[in-house]
Amino acid sequence: MTINGHALNLDAEAFAALARERLRHEPPDFGNVISRLRGDHENQPQPVPIPDEKHAVQAAVLIGVVPRAEGPTVLLTQRAAALRSHSAQVAFPGGRVDAVDGSPVVTALREAEEEIGLPRERVRTLGFLDAYLTGTGYRIVPVVALVEPPFSLTINHHEVDEAFEAPLSFLLDPANHKREGREWEGQFRTYYAMPFGDRYIWGATAGMIRALYERLAG
Repeated sequence: MTINGHALNLDAEAFAALARERLRHEPPDFGNVISRLRGDHENQPQPVPIPDEKHAVQAAVLIGVVPRAEGPTVLLTQRAAALRSHSAQVAFPGGRVDAVDGSPVVTALREAEEEIGLPRERVRTLGFLDAYLTGTGYRIVPVVALVEPPFSLTINHHEVDEAFEAPLSFLLDPANHKREGREWEGQFRTYYAMPFGDRYIWGATAGMIRALYERLAG
């Protein structure tokens, strides 16, 4: 294992131990001055206003790390091409918080079950990242967990075209964290992108992966 700007090459046990040590033990609260509000507003070529956190749509995602014999992987989805927003993009399982959920963990597990049929009893929560605020008005709480094999998935094709796994070692290597940009609403905006084979991991998903790397690397 190497840190401080280098790749984090961790087996599942080492990842779980480091995550328990360095991640948040509780979900981030609104306006918590100790918490760093991550998001699309960071690292822009020109300063951009931070969206109003309290008026953002509340959401949670599951960053699920799967122990595999060849090395741990991260469970990702390809959103359905027919969706009205963020169609065909790579994402973590997750979605909007329902009033009855009670916690981001419940939201992330419920959404993962609805989208890809992931059995919630196979998931062990390790901790939380700081909230991630998107330019499209979502405040996302990333729930980091181990997903214990064996499990089988049932894809809800109304929401997801497919699920796949990417090596944790690839995602936690800063050499793969590219800064790219495009024009959006009249301004040039930059974002993280992590091309992986024929997949293009970018935007909020890549931003949360980068936030996980930074938190673990300390």
